[in-house]
Amino acid sequence: MTERRLFSDSCHAMGTRVEIHLYATDANRAALYFEMAFDEIRRVERTLSLYQNQSELVRINRIAAREAVTTDPEVFRFLQTGFEYSRRSGGAFDMTVGPLLRLWGFSNRTMRVPSDDELRQALATVGWEKVALDPASRTVQFREPGVELDPGAIGKGYAVDCVASLLREEGVNAALIDAGSSSVYGLGAPPDKSGWLVRVPLPGNPSQWLSTVSLRNNSLSTSGSYEKFFRWRGHNYCHILDPRIGSPVNGVLQTTVISEHAADSEALSTIAFVSGFQTSTALLQEMKGISALWALGEPRTVDQIQSWNWPATVAIEDLRYKSSVRVESLET
Repeated sequence: MTERRLFSDSCHAMGTRVEIHLYATDANRAALYFEMAFDEIRRVERTLSLYQNQSELVRINRIAAREAVTTDPEVFRFLQTGFEYSRRSGGAFDMTVGPLLRLWGFSNRTMRVPSDDELRQALATVGWEKVALDPASRTVQFREPGVELDPGAIGKGYAVDCVASLLREEGVNAALIDAGSSSVYGLGAPPDKSGWLVRVPLPGNPSQWLSTVSLRNNSLSTSGSYEKFFRWRGHNYCHILDPRIGSPVNGVLQTTVISEHAADSEALSTIAFVSGFQTSTALLQEMKGISALWALGEPRTVDQIQSWNWPATVAIEDLRYKSSVRVESLET
């Protein structure tokens, strides 16, 4: 049997750096796998991007307020997945959040605190119930003008899943797909290993970590308040909004979720961030194979760690936090 070696490559897509590490018999075979994988990522990006005028999601956003739009089976299934998470989370996850992100300036980096009137106007165009999906005709229609779809909280995870599926079909049995460290999928395991070791960073400090987990045919996604935020009049505002009230979430630094698929872990990490520990665990109880980790506090200050079915030890290595952080762990 020919020995497999580890190869790595990366590309820039979906607004981040996508890295792939995989085992192959030779460099030529590895290069072919990388080419197919990156082509698949770009295909998904061309379909779902809001920054490419010819994408299917841009077409839907342009037309669906005027008439029902028939879309292809893949995009319709993608939207069904997103809206099912909206329903199950009571709107904590919502693909119509785009107008709010733009209002707060997170879409174009002009961050500011909007007025109450501006917030009310934006909220009038936000809400997953304002979108009608018809499985019989495979159509999408907006019930109100101004509604738009934004795949930001699930699109990268979906692309990672597509790449994992493609590589598996091509016979790759060990690969790690990393989309900007926010969504990671471990396909199989390296030779003589039980899985791919992935570190969950200390919030805002990627050189240190909260936990190290092993991924094997499952995914890990992390949402963090330190990725995009601004400070105004002594208060920090992060880019993760509660779509139901239109404002940034407070008191949560980071959430990490492990699940079978990256689209699921990405959506669930957002739900965990927005809904909080108690409410989120009620949803997680209904699902199989889910693990979750919360880091609570204010910027640069972790006050509490909470976990749900977490498969590894949680240990803050930074001495500044060791003696003051409360750790709460729940299991089914």
